[in-house]
Amino acid sequence: MMLRANRPIRRVAVIGAGFGGLALAIRLQAAGIATTIFEQRDKPGGRAYVYADQGFTFDGGPTVITDPTCLEEVFAAAGRNLADYVDLIPVSPFYRLLWPDGRQFDYVNDQAGLDAQIATFDPADVEGYRRFLAYSQAVFEEGYLKLGAVPFLHFSSMMKAAPQLMKLQAWRSVYSMVSHFIRDEHLREAFSFHSLLVGGNPFSTSSIYALIHALERKWGVFFPRGGTGALVQGMVRLFEELGGQMFLSTPVDEIVVTEDGRWAEAVRVKGGQSFGFDMVASNADVVHTYGQLLRGSERGRAEGARLAKARHSMSLFVLYFGTNRTWDHLQHHTVLFGPRYRGLVDEIFKGPRLPEDFSLYLHAPTVTDPSLAPAGCTAFYVLSPVPHLGRAQIDWTQEGPLYRDRILAHLEARLLPGLRDSLVTSRILDPFGFRDELSAHLGSAFSVEPILTQSAWFRPHNRDGQIANLYFTGAGTHPGAGVPGVVGSAKATAGLMLADVKTWL
Repeated sequence: MMLRANRPIRRVAVIGAGFGGLALAIRLQAAGIATTIFEQRDKPGGRAYVYADQGFTFDGGPTVITDPTCLEEVFAAAGRNLADYVDLIPVSPFYRLLWPDGRQFDYVNDQAGLDAQIATFDPADVEGYRRFLAYSQAVFEEGYLKLGAVPFLHFSSMMKAAPQLMKLQAWRSVYSMVSHFIRDEHLREAFSFHSLLVGGNPFSTSSIYALIHALERKWGVFFPRGGTGALVQGMVRLFEELGGQMFLSTPVDEIVVTEDGRWAEAVRVKGGQSFGFDMVASNADVVHTYGQLLRGSERGRAEGARLAKARHSMSLFVLYFGTNRTWDHLQHHTVLFGPRYRGLVDEIFKGPRLPEDFSLYLHAPTVTDPSLAPAGCTAFYVLSPVPHLGRAQIDWTQEGPLYRDRILAHLEARLLPGLRDSLVTSRILDPFGFRDELSAHLGSAFSVEPILTQSAWFRPHNRDGQIANLYFTGAGTHPGAGVPGVVGSAKATAGLMLADVKTWL
């Protein structure tokens, strides 16, 4: 790598205050590097934005914390304890799974409890599940513990990991691998849907992503008291205690690159003001960063065009709503499978239209933390995976309210009697919102799709290959989406940046 100047690295810009940007900024600031975050919205959090309305608090996006240790590491890097900033509450069952035929599965972190439930579906699958769990633990060790926070900058690093990944049959899909061990279709769905939580199609995402199951079994599922936004605020508080600076409502318009195209020398915000920096890291969408923020450079235009042609994850339709009543049978996390699985997933990822049916994830945080709604009320969001804007030409300004009404009617019929009469407030986040509010390419909710040929070295790198002081963190780079993924990306990127600082001194 060419050295740019014989001056110390004093100032770093981080674009975007999502989990990846915050975790990276904390690590850098804790290492003594003055770090400034630029966030385009009026609150930090990125996809973990918080909406407040009529006494209800709605988490905008991530609601499942599966690896508290990765968060503890961020705080420990600054000599602090996570528990002093946020209280993580264990959630059990992890999820309640419901099917249209009336079958139910409570996904708990208890082997005897799981075995008893599995036996009611197919007794042979008790042993099959144990073998699947062993496989999941093996890919967890290899794909998460060993490689989850290791940047893949060179093809040789991919080749070193390839033999073990091939031994674990990484070319197979998550669903294919689950089906290798488990016979019952309900259970195949129960143990393969997790890839959807990181934007992956269970029928095409590498079986390496089966590690999510072992990750949940190892640490459990948690929810921050006060909502996911409380975790965001805890990270912001730590960053500012360390002396970091954050600008809200300050969209970055351009990353200014030197004429030779090898160095990012400034960040220009909307309105024209420029700030000089020694390093720049983007937590923004990777296509947006290259194609829009780096539009003045040949590298940005070329890489933006290339990544725009990559396969991107599906989008989401998210409905936030509050009611003036409660339901005794509710769980914190509920998955309501629809009448189809493979066919529905195929249409979600390929289009060309909005499917007639849907599978839903229902989040009811007041089951765990009643403070998120007025007394006697319930706060919800319900999420439906939908095609991104490049797969289905849907006018969401017209379709959104209709889709909302269909989902509410479905929830009322299957799970929440009297729902529509008890509504106090509701709001929608659709693919247009992901595109316009979050600058997500095609309204994709999870950036580049996590298939094998878009993972590790094949994924956008944590450091750009041509602009020497440009870095990436978040869902679009290695290792990928999900809270553990983006926090892991921040660890990998921080390691690169701090190593480069030592090289350049």
